[in-house]
Amino acid sequence: MKLSTRGKYGLYAMYYLAEHRNEGPQTLQSIASTGVPKQYLEQLLGNLRRAGLVASVRGAQGGYQIAKPPDQTTILEVIDAMEGPLALSECTTDEGSCKHACQCPVRKVWQRLTESINRELAGVTLGDMFEEIDDCEATVNE
Repeated sequence: MKLSTRGKYGLYAMYYLAEHRNEGPQTLQSIASTGVPKQYLEQLLGNLRRAGLVASVRGAQGGYQIAKPPDQTTILEVIDAMEGPLALSECTTDEGSCKHACQCPVRKVWQRLTESINRELAGVTLGDMFEEIDDCEATVNE
């Protein structure tokens, strides 16, 4: 299983906005410095805005900014906004997708793994990502 470019880029954009949250709205150009193509970024920011994670500000000094504090924005919310709900197999969310769903031992494994991944993603915030970077930099500088 791999996270799509859409999910990764969405997370890069959200991290950038969180990092620059006290500097006012950020332009597409500045957010694109994360390596996300500018044209693609508009689409991603639209999804994040509809999910309530990003606010857009119009006008000459306009741009995008994070809608909630970083420590209240989970990685699961970002991934859901970019990819939709995470499920390792269609049968974990739709019993009707397989006539053997109720008796399938593999389905139960996919359900447990899906729940575990979602629980982990819900337990990590953008704020936690700042701490991870700080810890890594401290280790490298020792």
